[in-house]
Amino acid sequence: MTTVKRDKNQSKSGKAPTFQMRITPELKAQFEEAAKDAGMSLGNWFKSLGRRELKNRKYPRMLDE
Repeated sequence: MTTVKRDKNQSKSGKAPTFQMRITPELKAQFEEAAKDAGMSLGNWFKSLGRRELKNRKYPRMLDE
């Protein structure tokens, strides 16, 4: 049994707003496979991906620091 990694940067005001986008079913399947390989939910995988990209670009204000 695999345990899904939870986001340690929880919203301080309850639930965070949702983010929606349209992607092809094939791309979604690839994203889901990558998230599964990382032991994460799809949402947490996207958050990790976004945070890593912001850090790589040296974004001036990181939200998770």
